[in-house]
Amino acid sequence: MLAGLAIGDALGAPLEGSARYEAWLTNMRPGGRHSRNTGQYTDDTLQALAVAESLLACKGFDGSDLILRLLEGYHARPEWYGPTSSAFFDLVARGTLPQQAAWLVHKKNGGSRSNGSVMRGFPLGIFYPADRVYEVSIACSRLTHYDPVAAACSAWLTGMAADLCRGASRKQAFVRARARCRDPEVLDRLGSYGRYAPDPSLDAVLCSHAALSCFMNAATFENAVLAAVNLGGDADTVGACCGALAGAYWGLPAIPERWSRVLEGYDRVVRVAGDLWEARADRAPVA
Repeated sequence: MLAGLAIGDALGAPLEGSARYEAWLTNMRPGGRHSRNTGQYTDDTLQALAVAESLLACKGFDGSDLILRLLEGYHARPEWYGPTSSAFFDLVARGTLPQQAAWLVHKKNGGSRSNGSVMRGFPLGIFYPADRVYEVSIACSRLTHYDPVAAACSAWLTGMAADLCRGASRKQAFVRARARCRDPEVLDRLGSYGRYAPDPSLDAVLCSHAALSCFMNAATFENAVLAAVNLGGDADTVGACCGALAGAYWGLPAIPERWSRVLEGYDRVVRVAGDLWEARADRAPVA
């Protein structure tokens, strides 16, 4: 799952902000808004790794620890971060309490339903089973994004990923996520994903729908991720979210070697994901 997220992120990064009808991308390449190297990921993977490493260090979700790790990543590459996350971390760095900072950003911007909290939540689905991850995903999202819609999107996709990596079929994972969802807008758009054309937007609902649609309609991991990133727009985040779902479903062997061999920090990503799976909350005790 985590490797799939990083692959989708790095593939989509050069297309971030582009129009949909650019030449179809099939391989890692350099460029994009931040002139990234081939295989270099963005804050999507950086934040997801922070979530994973916090879960490992704290043996579960700890919002205070995670804020510190996310803030460290932000200080390393602030130019990579979206508007909601950037405004939040700037306030926290100046001494504002996280809960207050999330509300202030939400109030100032007239909302905080961007997708920054959606793409980072997937490691929670490795650590927690789906029946426990919903509420944890909500809490993780609301650390930085006050809007409940962003939290509901994160909970939907992370819950699906939790089921998928534990052997559920796509239909089973989708039906269970739909049954858990309590937000009417998210339930309408994601619950009836086939009725809407994918829109690779910064908006949490539209981004989540685009990623879900590409995943549900694909025959392979490669098909899913390529469909997601070639939408253009917020290609790195749509690619990351779709890649996480696809990785949870098809597994590590499904990732093309031509992508994994050039991904920045591939060994680290795989190691962290493996450690998280071994430490998962529902792992049967060793006899």
